Amino acid sequence: MSITITLPDGSERAIDEPATPATLAASIGRGLAKAAIAAVVDGDEVDLDRPLRGGEQVAIITDGSPEGRHVLRHSTAHVMAQAVTRLFPGAKFSIGPAIENGFYYDFELPGGATFSDDDLEAIGAEMRSIIAADQRFVRSEMSIDDGVELFADQPYKVEIIERVRSAEADADDSGEVAGDGTISVYRNTDDFVDLCRGPHVPSTGRLRHFQLQKVAGAYWRGNEKGPMLQRIYGTAWESRQALDDHLHQLAEAELRDHRRLANELDLVSFPRQLGGGLAVWHPKGALIRKLMEDHMRDRHGHGGYEFVYTPHLTDGKLFETSGHLEWYADGMYPPMELDNGTYYVKPMNCPMHCLVFDARQRSYRELPLRLFELGTVYRYERAGTLHGLMRIRGFTQDDSHIYCTEEQLGDEIASLLDFVLSVLRTFGFEEFTANLSTKDPEKYIGDDAAWDEATDALRRALERHGLPYEIKEGDAAFYGPKIDVDVRDAIGRSWQLSTIQVDFNHPERFNLEYVGADNERHRPIMLHRALLGSIERFFGVLIEHHAGAFPTWLAPVQARVLPVSSAHGAHAEQVAATLAAARVRVDVVGATEGLGKRIRAAKMEKLPYVLVVGDDDVAAGTVGVNPRGGEVERGVPLEMFMKRISEELDPVVPAPTLA
Repeated sequence: MSITITLPDGSERAIDEPATPATLAASIGRGLAKAAIAAVVDGDEVDLDRPLRGGEQVAIITDGSPEGRHVLRHSTAHVMAQAVTRLFPGAKFSIGPAIENGFYYDFELPGGATFSDDDLEAIGAEMRSIIAADQRFVRSEMSIDDGVELFADQPYKVEIIERVRSAEADADDSGEVAGDGTISVYRNTDDFVDLCRGPHVPSTGRLRHFQLQKVAGAYWRGNEKGPMLQRIYGTAWESRQALDDHLHQLAEAELRDHRRLANELDLVSFPRQLGGGLAVWHPKGALIRKLMEDHMRDRHGHGGYEFVYTPHLTDGKLFETSGHLEWYADGMYPPMELDNGTYYVKPMNCPMHCLVFDARQRSYRELPLRLFELGTVYRYERAGTLHGLMRIRGFTQDDSHIYCTEEQLGDEIASLLDFVLSVLRTFGFEEFTANLSTKDPEKYIGDDAAWDEATDALRRALERHGLPYEIKEGDAAFYGPKIDVDVRDAIGRSWQLSTIQVDFNHPERFNLEYVGADNERHRPIMLHRALLGSIERFFGVLIEHHAGAFPTWLAPVQARVLPVSSAHGAHAEQVAATLAAARVRVDVVGATEGLGKRIRAAKMEKLPYVLVVGDDDVAAGTVGVNPRGGEVERGVPLEMFMKRISEELDPVVPAPTLA
């Protein structure tokens, strides 16, 4: 007897009973059956052995897909917990989710013990033994009371189960529980059972390509007053090649770590005396920042933007009006009680830009009104989340807010995306993807028709550029849809940088109006646009993308002149003076040390050009050119070199690339 299943493309397929996603995959083809590790049945992710009764819509999850890698990693975390409890009797285990590119599991060891590097090696070996045994993952469901009894010696699991009983389970528990009043567990063998929603791979033999990476401390549920647990991180992939590629990327990322390079290149530091998440910019780093900011001001000035400045703190009533005190208070610094009111340092610039718009009556003839500010903001980030310039407590946004009519919205979004991609290309990025976040039907403000038009305008802009994008259904903030633009860096990592956000909320809250051509008052639409995101984070991404070897126009020192000996010092100074007159940032390092050592030092500083001058150069008015990453050239006429470098002194502003 057979049943009928609907496939993702809408076609139907008949398969014999007893039917499961595994037998469905096998009926389609051997390749799919080999790659299959789980399935989606009527929207729910399930194990491959889940019975099918007919009429369901089924999609097979394969090991190399994002969903498949998530299942692989969560299953590998389960095996890691199994190995730890074998090697450390009495260990308590809490949660073990899949994360981007890997997984972790949190443990409490008897007597407050901690894991060592040798322990990681032993745990990895035990995991390989479990994987070699090819143990099946067997799922079962039970009542909450039975679950509490089963995990009586695992207090963290019991706490999760009790939260289900009291309906307080949250996103942290989403991978642990089945919901609707029951719990689900998975067994590999009789000696290990884990609380888990699933799905898992069919058996442990599918988990051969993993590596444990490090141990870190982690508070239970992120509560600094709660127990400190031991967190083991690992990574898992569907093949040896995918694992090796990821490990190579990690090694390359370590070499490019912006914190290390910022220190080695004398750009930025994070003094303990300042407190966590705060940076000081050294002269070389500050020069690069100035060049970045000057470029942004120039581009905005030519792009129809008007510059504004707003203060670093404000009366708290402003954030009551904007809604930040209601929705964002946890990310704000505590208030300052002063004799004339309660003040906050600002976490964002948008409320103050609304005040600029509202400073006088506006006409439709002024729209679109584009306001731009390099505005410094302050947000409280937990100490454990701080990460160099990437996650910081005080930073400067390249913040724009555009006020326009509904009729102008489509063209404004299209031009914004042109602007975003053009500027990002100037800094050396060429690969882009995007996410389009749409309305949550249960949580939004504004008119449905306006939402639909705004979302369509964002979609049309993405498609006009041929920009690959994914739709995140229901992921928009309550006040409007948005586009997030990601860039891919030199080693293949994706960074979310730019945002174009439609906002129906702020104009309503601040009662913003303009007088239309009909002489009536109308509500403008507001667009938020952060292009670089923040100067600090973008600088960190830029350091890692270029591995500290900045494009010539951004390099603090663009050329260094090295005389072979002291006899050539005067010619070296003359060369430097000629270059400096042509706007080249140049210095001279005299012959107090050997030439080879001075060349190596310049290479360590990642300078674009090193110029060496000796006897022949003095006589002929030439230089030896040692370009970064290129072949050494001797006897180059200075005029020829100046022509070459002059083409690199200004950022290249590419024309928009449209589909």
